[in-house]
Amino acid sequence: MADKQKASAKITVENKSGLHARPASLFVQKAARFKSDIHVLHNDKRINAKSIMGILSSGIAQGTEIVIEAEGEDAQDAIDALVTIIEDKFGEDE
Repeated sequence: MADKQKASAKITVENKSGLHARPASLFVQKAARFKSDIHVLHNDKRINAKSIMGILSSGIAQGTEIVIEAEGEDAQDAIDALVTIIEDKFGEDE
């Protein structure tokens, strides 16, 4: 049995629409590819990163700082992938 890893990252959401609609969908789809449990911490809430309703209702707007936490066998890979998609502004043009 693989050891459970823990990983986390603090990042600011910079794309214009924040984590709403298409970016939220892309974020959840990316998170769902990993076996680890993944959560987003925002405004003292712990949101399941694989829940589209949770992410959409979180109100994460442009300029919001969030923490992404993962626990499981692919935790660091999950964090790296989610940080990358946020840094790439979900492929949105400015």
